[in-house]
Amino acid sequence: MKILFQRIAAALMISATIFSLTGNAAAQKSTANTGINVPVTYYTLKNGLKVVLSPDASAPIATVAVYYNIGFRIEPRERTGFAHLFEHLMFQGSKNLGKLEYIRLVESNGGVLNGSTRFDFTNYFAVVPSHKVETLLWAEADRMRGLDITEENLKNQQGVVGNEVKVNVLNQPYGGFPWIDLPMAAFTNWYNSHNFYGELSDIEAATLADAKTFFDKYYSPKNAVLVVTGDFNEAETKTWVEKYFADIPAQEPDKIPDISEPRQTEEKTVTKVDKLANKPGIAFGYKMPERGTPEYYAMGLIDQIMVQGEDSLLYKEMVKDKGYTGGVGGGINSGLGNMFNYNGPMLFDISLIHDQKFSPDQITKSLDSVVANLQQNGVTQKDIDRAIVKLRSGLYDTMTQFGGFGRADLLASFALFDNDPKKINQIEANFKKVTPELIKKTAKEYLRNTNRTTVVLKAEGK
Repeated sequence: MKILFQRIAAALMISATIFSLTGNAAAQKSTANTGINVPVTYYTLKNGLKVVLSPDASAPIATVAVYYNIGFRIEPRERTGFAHLFEHLMFQGSKNLGKLEYIRLVESNGGVLNGSTRFDFTNYFAVVPSHKVETLLWAEADRMRGLDITEENLKNQQGVVGNEVKVNVLNQPYGGFPWIDLPMAAFTNWYNSHNFYGELSDIEAATLADAKTFFDKYYSPKNAVLVVTGDFNEAETKTWVEKYFADIPAQEPDKIPDISEPRQTEEKTVTKVDKLANKPGIAFGYKMPERGTPEYYAMGLIDQIMVQGEDSLLYKEMVKDKGYTGGVGGGINSGLGNMFNYNGPMLFDISLIHDQKFSPDQITKSLDSVVANLQQNGVTQKDIDRAIVKLRSGLYDTMTQFGGFGRADLLASFALFDNDPKKINQIEANFKKVTPELIKKTAKEYLRNTNRTTVVLKAEGK
């Protein structure tokens, strides 16, 4: 069962414009001019488990999160949807917790929880009252140590996941638009372009042996990071981490396969028909620069300038001036996270549902005009400063929300992918290094038409 509670739904919708962190009022004041200043303690247990501790006593709650370095990007061939299937299996019981007892444990102690599968990780987290941190550490260690993988649990969850695919994607208008459709059209490497929600035939074909092998390969301490944020005693928590996690056997995870993509040199267009949609749609995807490069940060600001908010260039062009639509969506990794929590080829995407009277060609020409102006005339330092203000505003708007889950997400991503969670404190400084010249250079290379994939969605729902 997909664990989803409305009271934390907003916490899970982390977009490219919001970096969800937690900090007290003093920290916010001190970082107003210098950027983020999050306390980070980082170390590794002998079995390879990465541990990140980030205390904040502003509220009597804490987040305990475990991120495994396995997402749908590198799931086994002919087992599409398997990473997602395993997300469900993790709630079916472990050595000392019966079926769904993890959920009851968290809820009965006043907490909330969730799990999700993304491009490059599967995560599990709970937000609980501060005095329940030890309980959560014990529970997470229990299922890392040994999941209760049975034929009954596997068959049950295969049915649940298959039904979820039908309800949320196959029988839902715009079900895969554009978050599944664009990557499948844009990328050429199977690992980046397969149907990551899962083919029903692949999900149904998974065996008990497949499940046990998958757990042993990817749910090892060497392939995970444990993050604790919020109100906790650091010395005490270190003792608990050692007590519950240190003796879990380590298994060397498989080497990550080659997920690289060639430089795109030809524009691609794919047309899809949605029999349930009432209005047509169009989505554009541009392949991103490598994560962490200067151009990557430039694209983060281009995203703000072009797409995010009612002051963005595309909102002005397509909503206010041309009236194609009521809103423009998109961003970097917009469908499944933010520009920090992935580790491989990625798209900067733009999408809209539009009125029937407007053609895809009209909308594409409007996009081309905005891009051409950016490439030829660039932006001013004032434009960059404004984009950074928007980024910072999103960051501080969520500083005190959700018990530190947003902070945990960033810390886990930087630990998993960079082995350096302290990079969280360099975010704003990296954006401030971007110059108008770099924006123009990046736009010319990465917003060129030959780096673009377009998905045209035809509606037949009327």
